[in-house]
Amino acid sequence: MVNVSIARRYARAILDVAAEGNRTDAVAEQLNAFAAVVGKSPDLSDVLLNPAYSRAQRSRVVEAILQSMPSPAEPALANALRLLVDRNRLGYLPDIARLFRDMADARAGRVRGQVTSAAPLSPDAVTQLQKSLQQLTQRNVVLETRVDPSVLGGVAAQVGGTLYDGTLRTQLEEMRRQLK
Repeated sequence: MVNVSIARRYARAILDVAAEGNRTDAVAEQLNAFAAVVGKSPDLSDVLLNPAYSRAQRSRVVEAILQSMPSPAEPALANALRLLVDRNRLGYLPDIARLFRDMADARAGRVRGQVTSAAPLSPDAVTQLQKSLQQLTQRNVVLETRVDPSVLGGVAAQVGGTLYDGTLRTQLEEMRRQLK
């Protein structure tokens, strides 16, 4: 089991450094991109996480990834990744990225949500739903959309720990329970 407290300490330290330069969102974007690149490539993950590779080899791989990023790496991120290599903590990278995003969202007053619908929603519908959820939660809501044909119709939105379920499937199940 991964020790989340270690990941939390690194995420908090990166957040503090990034916040000093008002670069929190840029660091979050790059950190998530870096973690995604590592997560999608089993060979890359093997090099970065396998103790059979030397620290120098892992360091060269991290530097190469940083150089290949579309925009120059944020100094806070580059230094943090070098530190993770030095301390053999790259295994915590997915948790660090997730916790960093959560902490950055909390600091910025944002909350993330997920909207599930039977068919893809138009951008206008997503914007309207986002505005409605912002009024309900009194916070800035960042939505991720997902399509699931099993909901039949309507939408379900989960924001934080609250689920707003307006799906046809749920309404039909509720009617069935009432008719029994």
